[in-house]
Amino acid sequence: MPIGSVFNNGVEGFSRAQQDVERATVNINRATTEQQDQQELQNARQLQGAGSNEAITAPVAQTPRIEEEVVNLKVAEFSAKANARSIQTADEVLGTIIDIRA
Repeated sequence: MPIGSVFNNGVEGFSRAQQDVERATVNINRATTEQQDQQELQNARQLQGAGSNEAITAPVAQTPRIEEEVVNLKVAEFSAKANARSIQTADEVLGTIIDIRA
């Protein structure tokens, strides 16, 4: 396998891992915010003395679970580290080839 393709695959993999990190952090933030909003809504209803027979509307989009997103964040971290290592190895091999030919 040519060194250039190993390097390119490492860069592409690192970019995907970076996108996964961004997606997980956005979802964690959204889940945290929605949990806080739900808690505030429940507190407001308790203060107003809302009856138990009132309907509570569910959010339209399913809230991401924080635990799942933390796992996704950790997986993306490992992926980024692995791809960074492959980029580093390709760089070292290329440096060795250049030293041998010079």
